[in-house]
Amino acid sequence: MDRFVDRQTELSRLRGCYEGDEGDMVVIFGRRRLGKTELVRQSLTDFEDAVFYQATETTSQVQLDEFVDVASESFPGVDRIKQDWESLIGYLAEQDAVVVLDEFPYLIDADESLPSVIQRLWDQEIQNTAATLVLIGSSISMMEEATLLGNSPLYGRFTEKIDLRQLDFDAAREFFPESYTPEEQVFAWGVFGGTPYYLDGIELDHDLGAVVQRSLLSRQGFLHNEPEYVLRTELTEPNRYFAILKAIAAGNATANEIAGAVGIDGKQISTYTQKLERLRLVEREVPVTEDKTKSRRGRYRILDPLFRFWFRFVYGNEDRYERLGDDAHETVIEPEMADFVSPEFETLCQDTLPDLYPSETFVDIGRWWYKEHEVDVVGLTDDGTMVTGECKFTSSPLDYGALTSLEDHAGEIRWTPDGGDVEQKYVLFARSGFTQSVRDAAAERDDLQLFDLDEIVGSSRRSND
Repeated sequence: MDRFVDRQTELSRLRGCYEGDEGDMVVIFGRRRLGKTELVRQSLTDFEDAVFYQATETTSQVQLDEFVDVASESFPGVDRIKQDWESLIGYLAEQDAVVVLDEFPYLIDADESLPSVIQRLWDQEIQNTAATLVLIGSSISMMEEATLLGNSPLYGRFTEKIDLRQLDFDAAREFFPESYTPEEQVFAWGVFGGTPYYLDGIELDHDLGAVVQRSLLSRQGFLHNEPEYVLRTELTEPNRYFAILKAIAAGNATANEIAGAVGIDGKQISTYTQKLERLRLVEREVPVTEDKTKSRRGRYRILDPLFRFWFRFVYGNEDRYERLGDDAHETVIEPEMADFVSPEFETLCQDTLPDLYPSETFVDIGRWWYKEHEVDVVGLTDDGTMVTGECKFTSSPLDYGALTSLEDHAGEIRWTPDGGDVEQKYVLFARSGFTQSVRDAAAERDDLQLFDLDEIVGSSRRSND
């Protein structure tokens, strides 16, 4: 990766561990391509007493030999230590070293006793030193089994856990050309999301349609097979999961809808969706006023925009795009792009709500729905104010009918804050501005605000300054 963007919170947490007087064990996990390795490399910039070992899929003996070669660059005495993990890591801990084991699951594959060895080292030695042990893994399932689940040897022993996610919109914008308009930025975000590897690997200086054509639709594209590659590294039998993700990308959001589209018994679908949730590939949303653990009105959505794009447009359509050639994007994708990006626009509006209403303290922000009623943005505050919003990512100005619809749907929301009474505020978000009647209404009312793309994108920038 050529560029390192954001991650300041994570860098601070890591450096705090390195600089502390007590032992630390840090677990860093997350899907592939999110920049876990580069994050740790950046955190070690000013630390000389560090060993960074990136494991490969090979035998335990080869891994030990490679580890000694790397470690001896900073600690020459390590090559005189008995070559087993307990002796080597124990010796480095005595030197108060920072020891990084990247791709930790590869080490476990070669030596399944390693988590127990580290457990014993931590309990007997490392926690009483100033050393830091950093374990990094892209296989979320294996990292959970080794470190996070209650029956794992290292459970409860790590002092820091970093679950690395995608960059937020504002950080992702650092990869966009300065020439991009707010609209082009939202479109790019809506397709490629906040995965650093994707954003750094594509040539965004070109027209966005050409970028999508070249990187995703073409069989030779940089990202053409990316979701398939990621899924096959995590799932031993991925075909059923592919069908589920394709069903969600096509608009099937509830468990029953997904089960019907895939042809699975409705009672079995949760086995698959829970696995996809653990892998950070999908998220189960519930109306913002409800408890996620109790609500029966959950909807599933694909978390990574690129995965959602791939399963909606690319998976199963390769032959069609090959026949269309350079016209594939213009013919198939472009007419549907605004509709496709709309959910990411709604999420962006939710994320920027606290900055657009700086005097409010929001305790929950999300979507709300019940039967035929739906509200794109609902913000619940600590003083009994409910901000409800409608988002329109269309090429036409938002008209008065959208405001009327918002008021009707918002009136159905049942929320009782501690104080009892609810103060209603309304907000409209639009890609293409507002009709005169809507602007007149906002000028006359204290409970209505309007925000266009410039203001939404600008707010995202301010929130991260």
